Amino acid sequence: MDRTETFYRKLSLIRRFETHLLEQFSWGKLSGTTHTCIGQEANAVGLTAHMTGDDVVFSNHRCHGHYLALTDDVAGLLAELMGREQGVCHGWGGSQHLHRDGFYSNGIQGGIVANAVGAALAEKTKNSGAVTTVFLGDGTLGEGIVYEAMNLAALWALPVLFVIEHNGYAQSTPTAMQLAGEVAARPRAFGIETHCLASNDTDAVYAAATPLFDGLRSDGKPRCFVSFTYRLGPHSKGDDTRDPAEIEAKRADDPVLSYRRKLPEDVATRIDAANQQRLVEIVARLEQSAPAGSQHP
Repeated sequence: MDRTETFYRKLSLIRRFETHLLEQFSWGKLSGTTHTCIGQEANAVGLTAHMTGDDVVFSNHRCHGHYLALTDDVAGLLAELMGREQGVCHGWGGSQHLHRDGFYSNGIQGGIVANAVGAALAEKTKNSGAVTTVFLGDGTLGEGIVYEAMNLAALWALPVLFVIEHNGYAQSTPTAMQLAGEVAARPRAFGIETHCLASNDTDAVYAAATPLFDGLRSDGKPRCFVSFTYRLGPHSKGDDTRDPAEIEAKRADDPVLSYRRKLPEDVATRIDAANQQRLVEIVARLEQSAPAGSQHP
């Protein structure tokens, strides 16, 4: 399978997974909360394609796309959300608190940035060659710990990539109402090389990230990637105060549908069908599985 097919398979899978979650919540089949990445899939797929098994990833409350693009663990993630023993954290972590190998996620905005810098320091001390990537939103830039972490990453020359997924909103507050100045100026103030991309195309994200990862692996100094994207889905399960006309206009830049057009129709249809069938089979199997705590009280 070539890169275009591989990328689309991941994009299609993430979109179907996230759409299914919103349906499950509306049917009352899931508990807790969830924050989908519908509309932001290109970042997850394009960036994780550069990561190796030794690398470390810290994600946030909107973590499913990052997790699936990196691990392809549909069953483990869905079981976790369903509160099943087979979940990646045996059903105890839920939507936001995941851990598998070098992947970590947490819903505490800003705090994960300090965790990521600490992990990068550990990897540098071990001389492992691993790169640590941390995903944060533009709303998280209101947290002071982000700048303390960036300062130390630059001061100690740590191999960490700060990915700012700039979707224009801090939950429901537009950027212009909560963030002064230029986003890219903030990491640059600490001498961190920063690249910006205003594209929702997975290939463009992959290409833009290539020199960042190459640089991180060669000199170990921190970088920042500011991705101007857009969240097509609600902030959480259904809360959305944005103008519907704004959202509809942004659908023209849907990263999944746009990328689908790069493939022949029969190939794209086959990939979509395979992803849908995979999800249906996993759901059916998990509905009969043991709940959390049955084996790990």
